[in-house]
Amino acid sequence: VQLQASGGGLVQTGGSLRLSCAYSGRTFRVYTVGWFRQAPGKEREFVAKITWSGSGGGTQYTDSVKGRFTISRASAKNTVDLQMNNLRPEDTAVHYCAADPGSAFRPTDYTYWGQGTQVTVSS
Repeated sequence: VQLQASGGGLVQTGGSLRLSCAYSGRTFRVYTVGWFRQAPGKEREFVAKITWSGSGGGTQYTDSVKGRFTISRASAKNTVDLQMNNLRPEDTAVHYCAADPGSAFRPTDYTYWGQGTQVTVSS
């Protein structure tokens, strides 16, 4: 399984970005995909995750992004996207996508990781 994250950039407060996690691997469609972020000097934290469609395709978010971020899976394109609206300076971090056959919240529970993409929100 290989993952590649893209879509980061610099935006002003209140702006939007769409991150994309492109994946490859024949059985990947049954994996949970999560987005995480790590700000300087802080631990990597959970942002959002989506399970595979066979288990309901459910989504979950950390409280600070609920109502602003939406995670979705585009199976035809082999991507999992994170639409981020109404961005705030505290969203500034390197954002990572990860995948695992299970369905967890902790970064340590995820097996496969993409490289990070920087999101910077200016005030």
